[in-house]
Amino acid sequence: MNAVETPTPKRVEDINPATGECFFHIEETDLRRMPDMMAAARRAQAQWAAKSFKQRAGHIQRMRRYIVEHAEALSLTVSQSNGKTRTDALATEVLPCALACNWYANNAAKVLKPTMRGGGNLLFFNKRTQMMHVPLGVVGIISPWNYPLSIPFGEIVMGLMAGNAVLLKVAAATPAVGKAIEEIVAAGDLPEGLFQHVVGSGSPVATAFFSHGINKLFFTGSVNAGKQLMAQAAQTLTPLSLELGGNDAMIVLEDADLERAANGAAWGGYQNAGQSCGGVERIYVVASVYDEFVRLLAAKTRALRHGAGHDNFNIDMGSLTTAGQLRTVQQHLEDALAKGAKIAAQSQPAGPQHGQFHPATLLTDVTDDMLTMRDETFGPLLAVCKVANEEEALARANDSHLALTSSVWTRNTRRGRALAARLETGVTTVNDHLYTHGLSETPWGGWKESGIGRTHGPEGLHEMTQVKVVNWDILPARRNLWWYPFDEATFKALLNALRFVFPRGAGEWLTSSLKLTPYLLRKMFTRWRT
Repeated sequence: MNAVETPTPKRVEDINPATGECFFHIEETDLRRMPDMMAAARRAQAQWAAKSFKQRAGHIQRMRRYIVEHAEALSLTVSQSNGKTRTDALATEVLPCALACNWYANNAAKVLKPTMRGGGNLLFFNKRTQMMHVPLGVVGIISPWNYPLSIPFGEIVMGLMAGNAVLLKVAAATPAVGKAIEEIVAAGDLPEGLFQHVVGSGSPVATAFFSHGINKLFFTGSVNAGKQLMAQAAQTLTPLSLELGGNDAMIVLEDADLERAANGAAWGGYQNAGQSCGGVERIYVVASVYDEFVRLLAAKTRALRHGAGHDNFNIDMGSLTTAGQLRTVQQHLEDALAKGAKIAAQSQPAGPQHGQFHPATLLTDVTDDMLTMRDETFGPLLAVCKVANEEEALARANDSHLALTSSVWTRNTRRGRALAARLETGVTTVNDHLYTHGLSETPWGGWKESGIGRTHGPEGLHEMTQVKVVNWDILPARRNLWWYPFDEATFKALLNALRFVFPRGAGEWLTSSLKLTPYLLRKMFTRWRT
């Protein structure tokens, strides 16, 4: 009888998209191990949930110290794996991870502590209610390649501080960052099995998660992938948190500081080669300042240098991460040009251009039927549109099936906040863009097809828990008003209770209370004689 051969594990390579060279490889996880992985996670989670918030925070702060001590190496790994510059990696990935450790370690206990809920009315004077947030159990995280460190790590810390075990799958394009996360978490000295890194492609891993009873899945990725996961999760009623992207609008009013607005547009639109779900894509500028704004932004676009930024600090924008994303950007640019758009400016190449590069590109004369105005480009294209006034800007900004973030640029903060409240997005910033993802205290998420649920902040911690009600009596009553036995007196007592709570006048309130009180006390504190 022939022995069953164990298949050779698949080798997953990490290719630096700025050079085309493989710099790391790792073996794919054998998903037949998922039952054992899940069992280990549940054992560890029971042990972890018994720890106090202070004890959990001690482990998280060890991770924070590791991040600070290894900031340069982590920045290099992210840059090599994702294609962004090392400076970009340090600012938008490594620094936010350290901040996340500190905020959740210091605030989870306050956010998730049990609280007393006030009573609703006098009928339930004997009842007290406590609200609790208890751990979900084992949470799954499937994270994207555009922020391969900061997106999953923030969710890991939230999940751990809330008392959960975590199974992580990073994007197939950035496995080296997944290994780096393993090393960060290992520095926290967690119980064995509490955190596990699953290497593989998204669909099979998601199926394994759902099949083996993951308690909740946190996914960041495309709208289509999110819809597929939602349909799959429906089979087991597994809850999801979905962050699915955006086509973010920036509104520049006539009283804006145009120098700041142009600087913010350049960073918010071209940072990470435009591969930010909350980055600027559409810019609506009031006509009176349109020409000057375009002149400033064009000059800043031309001044940018794109190239390989993992070994050169004099690079502003790195490469796109995947060949497929580069093709999408090219398609959106070709579509815009075919429909009448003009290129106002592009960034300049610096150094070897062997990777997946696309210049930062500023488009004018854009129309609403262009792909870059309707769908998420996820690349370094900025489309600027002239509008008559803020009302037109608002209407066109809101005319989108995506609603993640937006921004308003004005010297009048009160005016900016008023307009921000009318923008249909999960986040709106005034005189800035994109950065709130790095604020651990601020929830992140969108409306419409940009997703479901929130990560970060108190809301993110709540997403990592089940809400539980604990209710009890303060006096040792034997029966409630509505308990057996039923008779005409019970019916009349309930009517009196209704009129006591909602009287049509002072007389009815007094009469009903005089009839209700003795019956209520008698039923609560005397024995039911059968």
